[in-house]
Amino acid sequence: MQRITKPEQAEVFIAEQVREVQLQVGEKKVLLALSGGVDSSVVAALLIKALGKQLVCVHVNHGLMRKGESEQVIEVFQGQMDANLIYVDAVDRFLNKLTGVDDPEEKRKVIGAEFIRVFEEEARKLDEIDYLAQGTIYPDILESGAVKAHHNVGGLPEDLQFELVEPVKLLFKDEVRVVGTALGLPDSMVFRQPFPGPGLGVRCLGAITRDRLEALRESDAILREEFDAAGLTQEIWQFFTVVPDFRTTGVRNDKRVYDWPVFVRAVNTVDAMVADVPEISWVVLKRITDRILDEVPGVCRVLYDLSPKPPATIEWE
Repeated sequence: MQRITKPEQAEVFIAEQVREVQLQVGEKKVLLALSGGVDSSVVAALLIKALGKQLVCVHVNHGLMRKGESEQVIEVFQGQMDANLIYVDAVDRFLNKLTGVDDPEEKRKVIGAEFIRVFEEEARKLDEIDYLAQGTIYPDILESGAVKAHHNVGGLPEDLQFELVEPVKLLFKDEVRVVGTALGLPDSMVFRQPFPGPGLGVRCLGAITRDRLEALRESDAILREEFDAAGLTQEIWQFFTVVPDFRTTGVRNDKRVYDWPVFVRAVNTVDAMVADVPEISWVVLKRITDRILDEVPGVCRVLYDLSPKPPATIEWE
């Protein structure tokens, strides 16, 4: 199969998949868990083109998204593409479940299990759904041979007997991005950085609290804005902030405070097995530091993580 590297190749692929999906589905309905990530977004746009309102998208806001991501999903798919979109505000439900949970693996299990429950509940509310769409791509098949784990739909009860629709399952990630651009998705969605399944849950270290989670979300947004302004977004493979569950001494208005540190993490890698830390201009780092300290409540230090992989991992948890 010829690789998709050009817009005209993407257009041919889209036309072929539209025909195949229409032949497979007919007049029936398809359900999709739309996270806002690259794969699920491209599948959603492709299936909207093929099926229109027959596609039912469910976007679950678990409160662990980056700033503005849920809003972007609603704007792009409901506002611009007129998608049949169900938005589920499950923020309180997830954060209440995570109260006091400080072990990283346990946090992952809680988030994954709760997503399955929420998605199952929404699926059972719908009538005559025969198909489940997934953003499975070729590396998922090569690596696991199973349902795409980070979409968290592999654990649905057996009585929900959906037939799978996986239109990009033979594509690599770079090909999916070319198709997404051809479908008219914004670059901020098509070129979205790798994001862990538990979202900000594994960057708000230890037991998640709402105030630290908000500090994490705001500091991450500042980092992304400043890297965009400096032209670094396309040069660096992944970057984010981390807020740990301890405080450090600081001074504000001539008074001692005990606030959080924020760690800035940036890495370059080819295969995510080995990663290097890029040298960032001191001017850029200083501007990021100043903005975080000025704009994010409860923070008194900003640090740049210089640790390569190995021995460190890319994520902190």
